[in-house]
Amino acid sequence: MRSSEKTAWRKTWLACLVGLVAFLVFANLAGDAALDVKYGWDIRVNCAAVDAHVDGLDPYFVKNLKGTKLSYPYLPVTLDVFRPLCAGGFFVAHYRSLFLALAALCAWLLPGLGQTVGRTRLSARDVALRVLCALGAFIGYEWVQATGNFAILSGLLTAIALQLLLRPCAAGATRDPSYRVRLAGAALLGLVTSFKLVFLPVLAALYFLPLRRGPKLALVAVAAFGFALPILISRQLYPDLFASWQLAMAGRIPDQHVVDLFEINPSLLLLARDLMDHAGLGGGKAAAFALYALFASALVLVPFVASVLRLVDGPPARQGGSLLARLDRGLIDHPRTAMRITVLAMFALYLCSPRLKEYAYFELALYAAILVVDLPALALAAFLVVGLAFPAVISLLGMAFEGSFILLIIALLGYWILLLDFRADPKRLETEGAQS
Repeated sequence: MRSSEKTAWRKTWLACLVGLVAFLVFANLAGDAALDVKYGWDIRVNCAAVDAHVDGLDPYFVKNLKGTKLSYPYLPVTLDVFRPLCAGGFFVAHYRSLFLALAALCAWLLPGLGQTVGRTRLSARDVALRVLCALGAFIGYEWVQATGNFAILSGLLTAIALQLLLRPCAAGATRDPSYRVRLAGAALLGLVTSFKLVFLPVLAALYFLPLRRGPKLALVAVAAFGFALPILISRQLYPDLFASWQLAMAGRIPDQHVVDLFEINPSLLLLARDLMDHAGLGGGKAAAFALYALFASALVLVPFVASVLRLVDGPPARQGGSLLARLDRGLIDHPRTAMRITVLAMFALYLCSPRLKEYAYFELALYAAILVVDLPALALAAFLVVGLAFPAVISLLGMAFEGSFILLIIALLGYWILLLDFRADPKRLETEGAQS
């Protein structure tokens, strides 16, 4: 078979696979919509808290919230931020269609790593794959839609932040003309992580951007300030509510739901604790955290670090200098590779979160959507089958995800598909960018 025939055949079977996966994803979402279930409990909690705040009541006490037994987990400043969304009840009544539009917008806003300066590669194929991944990967969006969780808003802000941060770099430029834009993106990403405090480590991934060390550390510092700002505002402008928020987070308000790291969720921390319980080891939280750290290191972080350090062994490493200096030079010399590493690092750090609720897999899907677009055919097919088709089929069959680690296993497999593709050809995007 000639090369042109092989290419045509590969495009044909890949298009058929994408069509099949899209059918499964949308059939699963349509099946959920047809169920006679009262979805949206999280959005009702959030808007009930806003209403309580408007009425002068303390929203961190569940007794003050109408129609729910769940507690409000966000910082006090968010009560005024969310007030326009909850006003009039329109957002609550129509949230499912609005969430679908916002999820598609998230996918459309995501940056492309193969972009060149002065050119935007926003092909119909790229957009379709991003939308499909955002709506179907790890069925994270299904959980966002079912719960009505405001992860859809943090996902939207994350997409905007990544669009600002992952700007194409001018070849040979000594200064980055878009650095101020990156600063805004870093601040916005820090602000997003303040919604869910456990995702703070994701900000460390900014160090892998293709910039000199000083500007990169400044980006991390700005992101950290963006993370701290809502906390500082809440403490200064809402002192009474901030005290109540602290009590609620610490579980010191009796007879109401408590946000706990060890409540049911498909995370590596809970996997470690459950394995210890099944092995009859028992033990306390310290032992569970130790095993969790081992799992996170062995399954995610150490393989990632080892893969990135291979970049140091390339030609730039021969210039000498410390390992960190050689890494900095390697990232600057290969900007598209650096941005690929940055997103992969965000995926890895997010995946290692000690509290990874089912709806949080939507944001994980957004990080994956950036990387999936540029995968070669076989890796793309593997990710579509493992990350989208498999969970959609399980959901269509009516199997329960809650209380199991199916989503975690699927996400780990998806991560390894992305990581192995990176290890196979870490500088592939540089080559493609030079040929485009």
